[in-house]
Amino acid sequence: MQRVFVLDNQKQPLMPCHPARARQLLDRGKAAVFRRVPFTLILKERTGGDVQPVEARVDPGSRTTGLALVARYPRGDQVVWAANLSHRGQTIKKNLDSRRAIRRGRRGRKTRYRAPRFLNRTRPAGWLPPSLQSRMDNAQAWARRLQRLCPLTSVAVETVRFDTQLIENPNLQGTDYQRGTLADWELREYLLYRHGHTCAYCGGLANDPVLEREHVVPRSRGGSNRVANQVIACRTCNEAKGNALPEQWLAQLRASHRKIDTTRARNMEKVFAGLRPSLRDAAAVNATRYATGRALQTLGLPTTFWSGGRTKKNRSDQGYAKDHWIDAACVGEAGSAVRISRALRPLIIRATGHGSQQFCRMDKFGFPRTKPKPRQATVRGFRTGDLVHARVTTGKKQGTYQGRVAVRSSGSFNITTANGVVQGIAHRFCRKTQSADGYHYNFGGRDSSPTSAGAAGRGILAGI
Repeated sequence: MQRVFVLDNQKQPLMPCHPARARQLLDRGKAAVFRRVPFTLILKERTGGDVQPVEARVDPGSRTTGLALVARYPRGDQVVWAANLSHRGQTIKKNLDSRRAIRRGRRGRKTRYRAPRFLNRTRPAGWLPPSLQSRMDNAQAWARRLQRLCPLTSVAVETVRFDTQLIENPNLQGTDYQRGTLADWELREYLLYRHGHTCAYCGGLANDPVLEREHVVPRSRGGSNRVANQVIACRTCNEAKGNALPEQWLAQLRASHRKIDTTRARNMEKVFAGLRPSLRDAAAVNATRYATGRALQTLGLPTTFWSGGRTKKNRSDQGYAKDHWIDAACVGEAGSAVRISRALRPLIIRATGHGSQQFCRMDKFGFPRTKPKPRQATVRGFRTGDLVHARVTTGKKQGTYQGRVAVRSSGSFNITTANGVVQGIAHRFCRKTQSADGYHYNFGGRDSSPTSAGAAGRGILAGI
């Protein structure tokens, strides 16, 4: 299970303690709760104390980053705290795309002609798109938070490097890296040549002379611009497919008995069989791996960088299951011998942001459909996202509730608990237990166990 962070009476970090020890300190009145998540105690009388080295290990990822704190005890390295940090890069990109579409529509209605601006907008060195910058900021924010709660002495970071060309073609050698995918060919001409100047779906059966570039997995459904995801299709087939996913359109074609649909289904199966997975996540890790490392160096601790191959070898040799926090625990040379308790469950952290700056909700045409939200975010001392404990003594909702609060200007709040949303809780029944910090928390379930099916029988893990 997770260890409990401990601070002395000067708010200096001490070694994390076992939950049983934490309960004793609370029962005897020697400590108080400093923070709910991650659970932290502050001692009332003790100042300072002996500590052992603790290393923070980070496994950066495109969607999830693994975090692990490994104590360097004399008897060996041991994981005392772990978490999976889920990023919101996809949400940020979606919101930016939506804002861009609304802004363009508004400018088209309000200003029919806009004079061209000078190209005077420059980006600073090391600029990253907001969706990637958020990943780096999340990792840095949590590293700083853990440094305040635990006596960290060093940081180990996995700097994975994906060779996207080699992933697509393992036989690349020598000057092939310089030639690229479309050597001396324009994209459209390359696709026309690849498909013999005929539609990839109907093979010319539709007798439509207009040939167009077509994404097999539509861009609106998450498809990429890679060559493997593009074909040449006639306008008839392109319009017939629309923005349907290949599996959906293939099912429709198979259900039809028309000759052209049968031909389309047969050709679609060939096209679909040649598709390769998108490398978008690999590109995101490539773009942020060194930026995350540089951000963690700002902690002022000795920072080392290790390859993903070493991490995988360490995890495989010890028989641990695949998970982000387990990969983080196995980062580096010291990750070849690390103990993980069978009872350890990672803290699941999901980045949610600090609310929206949009004042009004828009309809599909870009017009406001709600009233502007109030400028004052605090209502009766509460903000949306705060953790609260509500004890309702009267009325139909009588009972005790714990969870996140959504404030309303009327003073009647909604609380999201483990069992669902409870609406209409008066503010006078609520007590704040932790302020909103832009993250949502829960703990991993049974599937987060560090042992794999094969490792359990070999007895590789040592219990605490």
